[in-house]
Amino acid sequence: MGDDAYKAWKSTTDHSDSSNPADGITAFQSPPGHYLVQEGVTSPTLTQLSLKPSSPPPRSSSDSPARSPASKHRDSIPLTVERRDTLSTIPSDGVSLVEPSFDENVLRALCELDCGVPLLLDRIKQGLVSCREASVFFKKRAALEEEYGKSLQKLARGTSEVYSMNDGKAGSFVTAWQSSMRLHELMAENRIRFSHRLNEMSEELASLAKEVDKNRKQTKELASRYERVLQDAEINMEKSKARLDVSSEELERVLLQKEGESFSESAVQVKPGVLGGKRVLGKAVAKGGLLLKGKNPGNILRQEDDIRLRVSNASDSYRKALNDTQAMRQEYFNFQLPRILRALKECVDEIDLGTKYHLTRYAFLFESIVLSDGSTLVPIAPEEEATGLKALYEAIDNRADFKTYMQNYAYAHGGVAKGPRREGPAEEGFLPPLPTHNASYGAAQPPQSVANGNTQISDRGRPTFGIDLAEQMARDQVELPPILEKCCVAIEKYGIRCQGIYRLSGMARRVGMLKERLDKDMSSVDLDSEEWTADINNVTSVLKLWFRELPEPLLTFNLHQGFVDAAKIENDRLRHIRLHERVNDLPDPNYATLKYFMGHLHRIAQYEAENSMSIQNLAIVFGPTLFGQISNGSTSGHANVTMADAPYQNRALETILEHYADIFVDESEATA
Repeated sequence: MGDDAYKAWKSTTDHSDSSNPADGITAFQSPPGHYLVQEGVTSPTLTQLSLKPSSPPPRSSSDSPARSPASKHRDSIPLTVERRDTLSTIPSDGVSLVEPSFDENVLRALCELDCGVPLLLDRIKQGLVSCREASVFFKKRAALEEEYGKSLQKLARGTSEVYSMNDGKAGSFVTAWQSSMRLHELMAENRIRFSHRLNEMSEELASLAKEVDKNRKQTKELASRYERVLQDAEINMEKSKARLDVSSEELERVLLQKEGESFSESAVQVKPGVLGGKRVLGKAVAKGGLLLKGKNPGNILRQEDDIRLRVSNASDSYRKALNDTQAMRQEYFNFQLPRILRALKECVDEIDLGTKYHLTRYAFLFESIVLSDGSTLVPIAPEEEATGLKALYEAIDNRADFKTYMQNYAYAHGGVAKGPRREGPAEEGFLPPLPTHNASYGAAQPPQSVANGNTQISDRGRPTFGIDLAEQMARDQVELPPILEKCCVAIEKYGIRCQGIYRLSGMARRVGMLKERLDKDMSSVDLDSEEWTADINNVTSVLKLWFRELPEPLLTFNLHQGFVDAAKIENDRLRHIRLHERVNDLPDPNYATLKYFMGHLHRIAQYEAENSMSIQNLAIVFGPTLFGQISNGSTSGHANVTMADAPYQNRALETILEHYADIFVDESEATA
């Protein structure tokens, strides 16, 4: 039985070395002779060998008077296993069960507690409950923030579009109104981003709780397996001890009979606490008496030899079971238990620190979103270009708006007679005209700026939209399309710091109006006027529309497949070289236009921190625009542009933007 228990223990130990969660600890094996064994001392009971710091003091030989030679032989067999301080038994010559960063004092205190393992298991349960509650809170808070952000964004956009279609006030009022709606859209986008961060934190906490719970169960199962094997070994040791006691009592009886002493007169001292006691001795004597009845001295000698042989075998079996149990206990308390406690303590630290980190991160994000809303409504530095909500509404000039409205109305309706006649002969009762103190109010003069777009613009017959790029550049005798330069200058001047520039679209009615004016007489359009700077997204939408309406896309149909094939190359350097070659293959008008426009986008990307338009975002916006699209049913000789090429179009444009200086900027230009 002792061999089986020890083999089971070793198999468990070997298995733990490969599957124990605390596999990062250096393995420690007790050296030979390290077991704490004292001969001539009675073995303590299982309760005395439990998780106490040390064993009771050993008994002296005087505690058992008048013992027979067999008793002396028996008492010289049991061994005492004394449990020393768990960590003090670990050699200090470079072998450590814990890392220097780990709190050894906490581990030492846990090893000295009888309830160290269940204490940590219950603590991990508490941490898991707290972690899951925080995860649920983040998820619900994210749903609320997302709903609020999307609702506010929808409200602001809808309000802006409805107002642009209605016949509302113009002038400074519409500027302040549309700007305030954009502020609301910005705050809505911040809330939506905040909800995404909360969702990420919720998922991370849920994953952390799941992983820690899995490690807790594995470590708990491992600890239970170790305890069961040790308990089985202790039970086996007790059984071996009981067999040794019975054999020893039989030997005492035979020796007494051999010396001619009666059982009633012999002073056999039965040791208290030994399994069986007087009850076992009485049964053995009664049984032995029947066996000795009527037998000669030769039979008694043979029986004595048999009993001595059984005593010797039982003694060896008990000694082996005791040594095996002591080895298991020594290895468990000095090696396996610290490993298990360390693994559980690391789970406690992981769940506690992870929960605290995400709560701290939540507090930081919450503070950031509140401060962001505050700085959006009231910019901190007065020199910033952004204007707060209160300042926008305070900038409404009702008097100037009314003056402009009067001028426009008088100009549009001044020739139509309405109401009673103002002038006539005095004899008919007409009053003389009143003197005019401010001619600007009464005179019907052309308006300075017409907000409703009804002003007629003469068509100069030099259209820009839908005209081949080379054709319009040759017609105008320019090196760059005028509309490209005009729009890019205005965008960099008024919109380079605007959130989502090029990603957000302008109002369809305003975009159509600007397109019509540019197409009829580009020189008469002033993009610096408040009419267009109030919402720069109208200008960006017109520029994108001009690119889309080119008969052939900027990167041409002939070179489309070459750009796509180059974008499929995984090596960054080789992809850059191949795309550079394709760019050089472009016709001169296309190359000049692409060079100017890539420089413009490169400058936009430099303000990514403010406008949130990275190179990747710009490539996604302009990939389909610059490459163009042909339906799959096209019969032209060009390669069909399908949706499958869209990722490679974006990748090609992103690579060109990343290497803008290498592709377009000459050394002479860079030096200048």
